[in-house]
Amino acid sequence: MLLLTAETSGRQGSIALARTDAAGPCTVIEVSFLERGNFSEQLIPQIAALLAKHGFTKNNIDAFVVASGPGSFTGLRVGLAAIKALAEVLVKPIAAVSLLEAMAFSYGAQGRVIAALDAGRGDFYAGEYEIIGDAARRIDEKLLTKDELFARAQDSLLISSDKVLAESAQAAGVPISLVETLHAGSIAPLGWRQIKTGETVTPENLEANYIRRSDAEILHKMKENAGH
Repeated sequence: MLLLTAETSGRQGSIALARTDAAGPCTVIEVSFLERGNFSEQLIPQIAALLAKHGFTKNNIDAFVVASGPGSFTGLRVGLAAIKALAEVLVKPIAAVSLLEAMAFSYGAQGRVIAALDAGRGDFYAGEYEIIGDAARRIDEKLLTKDELFARAQDSLLISSDKVLAESAQAAGVPISLVETLHAGSIAPLGWRQIKTGETVTPENLEANYIRRSDAEILHKMKENAGH
């Protein structure tokens, strides 16, 4: 089974090809990074080039894995739109993966885990999970201030790929584990797990997990409230 994975939530996006079988693990064939800038111009040509490099065409793809967020509003929209279009044409399933959940799984710990990413404006995206074996129960995914995050982390394992956050946590006496920044290859195993358990979506139901509303949405809401 051939998976195509896309991750466009940050400044540097990536795509990956992975091979799986019913009984075995998910093996990443190659990860290809997108140049910082306009993902919309690079994504489809890069996908075509990666497939061709390994002797595949789009018709060989059996399923898609895509990072659904949180992250850049523009980047996520581009990645999800591309995967949505390909999956619709090929009639293939999509696994929409939370970056926070993928980070929590990537560390390999068991029990209560909080994965955190910088959300800007002094806030952090935080995903709290209970991991037991290969399964994760999502407790919450929300926006937290640094103080709220550190308070939550008192009873959980805090992990992040943010070095600045790690330094702040250590200075505050909060234990934290630093992990590598996720890319398309990193989220492929969780996507495969979701595909095996039937946790997939159709193209029309694929949505971004922004956690925080965009500036345009916030401004629209403020205007609505001002009008009342």
